[in-house]
Amino acid sequence: MTKPIIAVSSGDPAGIGPEIVCKALAEPSLAADALCVTVGSRKVFEETLGRLSLPLKLHAVGAPQDALDRPGVLNLIDLDNVQMDRFVPGTISAMCGRAAYEYIERCISLAMAGQVQAVSTAPIHKEALRAAQVPYIGHTEIFAALTGTVDPLTLFEVRGMRVFFLTRHVSLREACALVTKERIVSCVKRCFAALERLGVTDAAMAVAGLNPHSGEHGLFGWEEVNEVTPAVEELKELGYRVEGPIGADSVFHLALTGRYQAVLSLYHDQGHIATKTLDFERTIAITNGMSILRTSVDHGTAFDIAGKGTASPVSMIEAIRLAAKYAPSFQPAG
Repeated sequence: MTKPIIAVSSGDPAGIGPEIVCKALAEPSLAADALCVTVGSRKVFEETLGRLSLPLKLHAVGAPQDALDRPGVLNLIDLDNVQMDRFVPGTISAMCGRAAYEYIERCISLAMAGQVQAVSTAPIHKEALRAAQVPYIGHTEIFAALTGTVDPLTLFEVRGMRVFFLTRHVSLREACALVTKERIVSCVKRCFAALERLGVTDAAMAVAGLNPHSGEHGLFGWEEVNEVTPAVEELKELGYRVEGPIGADSVFHLALTGRYQAVLSLYHDQGHIATKTLDFERTIAITNGMSILRTSVDHGTAFDIAGKGTASPVSMIEAIRLAAKYAPSFQPAG
């Protein structure tokens, strides 16, 4: 089978993105999974490689079809958008925020044109984007806007355990108010559709409880009785393989052991704590519901260690591997 071509966005140049991309692409086994084409700044990568002792050679390409498919090569589309006399690792700057956005923009363009089969992204910095007057707060919003996706769906995967989120970046008080029958039914339908687009068929899904012990029939809250259980019952009647509510203290373990192929977390930290405690570095984000496939590390720019050569590439390696895993069976939304 032909290896998928993965576009790798190198993230904020002032963060650890260029370093972890270099370290990831120096991993010999990764070359067996995918042909990677990185989008970034050649000057930044030359500076980065100058600090690292890696068996890696830069190869400038104009398009993915020019990439060399062999270990030890970093195929780079150079956007030449970082002025090195103004470049300071570990600092927020409009220049680097703009550069990071342009790397993402090019990767999306390549994917939408069918020149690559997926995009994997290194971390960006929200304040740098704002300093550059980029009108989006983060990766998800950029991908949504540039692919014309109304409401992308976030999926975490770690060691085969998949976690979707009913709510994400809202207060805990607001998240509780958003746990409604209608939203759960709609979200679970979208989750099953997303799994099918990734080639995961005949899946069983669990809906996590919100309250301790899933509310104990109203003793600790009524959300499960009034909203979650009616939603699950309606979904079952519609033919979906879904169970719940299942206490959050056990549902993720059950998914990890294979009883469920996915879990719906009802709020941000519920799912984040479960996945990142299991394996922080190997928790990878997949953005679903788009016309293209995107995976990402789930950590930040780590400005405090940028330029020091100590950043771990594990998440970047896993993000690329996960993109390669799903790319052959991925079906675009819509």
